[in-house]
Amino acid sequence: MFSIFKKFKEGLKKTSAAAFGSLTNLFTKKLDAADIDLIEETLYSADFGVEATEKIIKSIKEAFAKDKELRGKVALEIGAKVLADILSGSEAKIEEKGEPTVICLVGVNGSGKTTSAAKLAYELSKKGKVLLGACDTFRAAANEQIREWSKRLNIDLIESMHGADSAAVAFDAWQAAKARGAKFLILDTAGRLHNKENLMQELAKLKRVLAKCDTSAPHYSIMVADGSIGSNSIEQAKAFNKLFGLDGLIVTKLDGTSKGGALAGVYASLKLPVYYVGLGEQVEDFREFDSLAYVNGVFNLE
Repeated sequence: MFSIFKKFKEGLKKTSAAAFGSLTNLFTKKLDAADIDLIEETLYSADFGVEATEKIIKSIKEAFAKDKELRGKVALEIGAKVLADILSGSEAKIEEKGEPTVICLVGVNGSGKTTSAAKLAYELSKKGKVLLGACDTFRAAANEQIREWSKRLNIDLIESMHGADSAAVAFDAWQAAKARGAKFLILDTAGRLHNKENLMQELAKLKRVLAKCDTSAPHYSIMVADGSIGSNSIEQAKAFNKLFGLDGLIVTKLDGTSKGGALAGVYASLKLPVYYVGLGEQVEDFREFDSLAYVNGVFNLE
């Protein structure tokens, strides 16, 4: 458990600095109203969102009303407890649900879907055979990227030519996974703007084709969210959830952003659980989401 806490703390250094770096001088002093306003401002700047920020500030104000000697460190601990309560139920795990269990990754361009697909395949390969489906047939370099990952991680890959029908690739990948006895099939779809109807309809087609293979497929529809874009993730998740039906999220790039509070903001708004988070470039930096480790990392607590 210690290593998990340490990894989250290291990965969330920028988020912690953004949220609380400017408050360091408050930790040992008595708070006043202006200090609480500063805490509220820094939470918003780190994209914790309206709901999460208001709950945290409300609890700090209530504690301050009862104790005018309230110190900054105590306020930090109060905030951590409130955030932990907000994130109750936010952890999710991928279990076997089919033969194979089909996991479809969706999201906008640049969110890190292909890298996440490969890293997820590596994680799930510890439980049994995994097959990757290269359904991003739109982006020119997508096949090359996922092919390189599959070779590096020794994961079977089904792909087609650039411009091929992504739903057809998904069908072929499912057939191959079934024939090879794979436990998990991970489909990397093309990045698309959530407000482009024609691109979103391609995802709907892919889902219909999978349902013909297995009426319960895909067993997991997961949006890969770029942790650096902040509150925009909420609108993206709403759009993908409306059309595709999301089971949860993978949040990437938490190591390189001061906007890591968006994870809490998205969960508070949509109650979509988080399966994995990306805390670095290496395969080992892809971790199952641990809400307590996240809270301690954000608030820089042990």
